[in-house]
Amino acid sequence: MVVFPNAKINIGLNILRRRPDSYHDIISAIVPIPWCDVLEIVPAKGTATTLHTSGRCVDCPPEKNLVMKAYRSLSEVAPLPPVDIYLRKIIPDGAGLGGGSADAAFTLTALNDMFALDLPMDTLARIAASIGADCPFFIYNKPMLATGTGTTLSPLPELSLSGLTIAVIKPQVHVSTAVAYASVTPHIPSTPLTQLLPLPIGRWRGNIVNDFEPGISAIHPVIAEIKQWLYDAGALYASMSGSGSALFGIFDNDILADTLREAWSDCDIFCARI
Repeated sequence: MVVFPNAKINIGLNILRRRPDSYHDIISAIVPIPWCDVLEIVPAKGTATTLHTSGRCVDCPPEKNLVMKAYRSLSEVAPLPPVDIYLRKIIPDGAGLGGGSADAAFTLTALNDMFALDLPMDTLARIAASIGADCPFFIYNKPMLATGTGTTLSPLPELSLSGLTIAVIKPQVHVSTAVAYASVTPHIPSTPLTQLLPLPIGRWRGNIVNDFEPGISAIHPVIAEIKQWLYDAGALYASMSGSGSALFGIFDNDILADTLREAWSDCDIFCARI
């Protein structure tokens, strides 16, 4: 079975408060984009489950990869036979695009289909939540409002980027989640994100914000430079995704990936009409 785990972007991300368990309550709109890895799962040639990676370097041993964690987590609910997993990494990591989380979630859904487990999506989402905060989103893989620690999801059917062009630029800097949170002072925004999302996209600028962005931009000025370039290129809205370091621009006209690569030749680039 071959599936294509896709990336996501965050439209707004507010860090509301620190919780007694040391996690944070957040609110964010999460939208899938078609920048994809390739994941193949086949019956094992041997007696043990294996993971083989290619493409971008995966900086962790196979047994600690979220894909293997997903396999182990699902097998605790429904015993599974051994499989061989082949993962080609295309989505950059350390980008706030959720690539690793998508790989884990798609592993769950692929195994569920492959072995006809018939587990409902909500059950898969609960398993995914034990793997990582972004993982449940990719079980549903449609626009969602994420609250709580990011694992409480509500559909946002009215949030559509259909017909628009998404451009993503990921500079060659890595942002750790710990550093991202250390740069933020949690607060309740004066206007809730849920009241801002229905605005025309052209009015999101300056209103819908990613609370991680100012602190990360202070550490890595290229973040602010790319964001300004996207606006200068005609973006209706531009922002850092998640805890960074990728930035995206939403355009109502075509912008070619070649144009992005010419301007930002040392960055990872993705561009597509949604």
